[in-house]
Amino acid sequence: MIKKINEKNKDYFASVYEVVRSIPFGRVTSYGAIARYLGAASGARMVGWAMNASHTQKNKVPAHRVVNRYGLLSGKMHFATPFLMEELLKKEGIKVINNKIENFDTLFWDPLKEL
Repeated sequence: MIKKINEKNKDYFASVYEVVRSIPFGRVTSYGAIARYLGAASGARMVGWAMNASHTQKNKVPAHRVVNRYGLLSGKMHFATPFLMEELLKKEGIKVINNKIENFDTLFWDPLKEL
């Protein structure tokens, strides 16, 4: 299903991108954590849609730093290659084993606490 993006969604997407750009190098967060920060606790899927569209932004959005609540690289299929998300994380010193971030709890960045 393709969701049409209306003006309200564009504003939400812009807010998502602002949060994602705040994630420090070498840290990761989840779709749900971003949604909770933006006041939409059940909006993880909408954050995922924003991440899927993030490549259209003029200012780079480090979408590779956003994973699911278990630390799984659930969005990797939306990158240019199936391995790019993992490669970008590894360049930041993040170890990935079987598509899951090792030490996810330690590397997790919570925007509710950090912003």
